Amino acid sequence: MTLDGLKGGGKAALARALARIESQPEAPETAALLAEAYRQPRAHVVGITGPPGVGKSTLLNALITGWRKRGRTVGVIAVDPSSRRSGGALLGDRTRLSTDPEDQGIFVRSMAARDRLGGLAELTIGAMVLMRALYDVVLIETVGVGQSETDVVRVADTVIFCVQPGSGDSLQFMKAGIAEIPHIVLVTKADMEREARRARADVEGALSLSEQESGWEIPVLLVSSMRGDGLDEAVETIDRHAAAQEPYREARRRTQGEDWLLEFVRERFGRDGVRRAGTLTLPGDSDPFTRLADVSAQLAR
Repeated sequence: MTLDGLKGGGKAALARALARIESQPEAPETAALLAEAYRQPRAHVVGITGPPGVGKSTLLNALITGWRKRGRTVGVIAVDPSSRRSGGALLGDRTRLSTDPEDQGIFVRSMAARDRLGGLAELTIGAMVLMRALYDVVLIETVGVGQSETDVVRVADTVIFCVQPGSGDSLQFMKAGIAEIPHIVLVTKADMEREARRARADVEGALSLSEQESGWEIPVLLVSSMRGDGLDEAVETIDRHAAAQEPYREARRRTQGEDWLLEFVRERFGRDGVRRAGTLTLPGDSDPFTRLADVSAQLAR
């Protein structure tokens, strides 16, 4: 299976490719496909995180609609809690997103977080790399587990943190580790007007005490998916962050790739494997998937 074949094969071909990545992650064909996709990035990757019940899925619907109106294709990875019995995705975001199944410009994949505590599924990286080569925008919704949800920084170009008015989410945001991850903060359910304004003020106060990305002041926006308020501004702000990040995107994605490589080797071979592997970098035009295959062969000797 090749990237060109996926581009012409529609949703069914992509679904088969993702199933193969999940069932045969170490197969040479899987590594070759992911390496090809890694070298041909197309999409801007947006991570959406925040506590459960904040309205992330409703917001996803609104953002997808906004980008489709602008003629952009959208791939969605929705990471759900896991069923204790089957290990599968418990909520199944595909059932909560009101997308048109006939629209070939939208693809939604639900994934189970299983035992991952960082808000992402093990398959997320490979799925993101593949979708990033096929769509204009890739949206990743994390499982929603609070303070451990910081892994999204390792896969996204823009991270959005959602805060719900009147729920204490703004206080949760102030805790160490959370205030450092977003590029944009969205206060959802802005139809709760007084509470929404209070939440925005609290978050802005917390941000004033945290270190922010150079050249980018984190905006805190009020949005209401129910009334449609603030959604165009949210899309425009994401696009503005994408433009601001353009000079640094390649270097940042290389750093992400090196982080993935280190994590892959640690999960497969443990700390001793990381020590024996030596320097785990991506020189030249190398990719983490080919490098992993090479390192695996080296460590297996």
